[in-house]
Amino acid sequence: QVQLVESGGGLVQAGGSLRLSCAGSGRTFSTYSMGWFRQAPGKEREFVAATTSNNGLTSYADSIKGRFTISRDYLKNTVYLQMNSLNAEDTGVYSCAANPNGYVTRRSPTDYTYWGQGTQVTVSS
Repeated sequence: QVQLVESGGGLVQAGGSLRLSCAGSGRTFSTYSMGWFRQAPGKEREFVAATTSNNGLTSYADSIKGRFTISRDYLKNTVYLQMNSLNAEDTGVYSCAANPNGYVTRRSPTDYTYWGQGTQVTVSS
């Protein structure tokens, strides 16, 4: 069992930055690949970024590539999403998720077993 808790969301002006955190618990957390997803009002959940457990691979959605960075601190059992140059289209609820296959990054929400509650990010233009 893995529990995930996100934090770091908030209101930011366009062009600003935020860093989201996803704190994980459970003795197997470090073996999971981790992903970030977001959902804007009236839209489907979409993939943002993912990172593996063992080999440091990362994957990003084209819409955020070069602006967002996913990273992982194994000592703190935390995954981060650094978001720079934010714009209004980045507004949404951001959720982290855990995929039991620690060797691959996946973009489909159905590949992820555990989810956090989400944190709201609002970018004002």
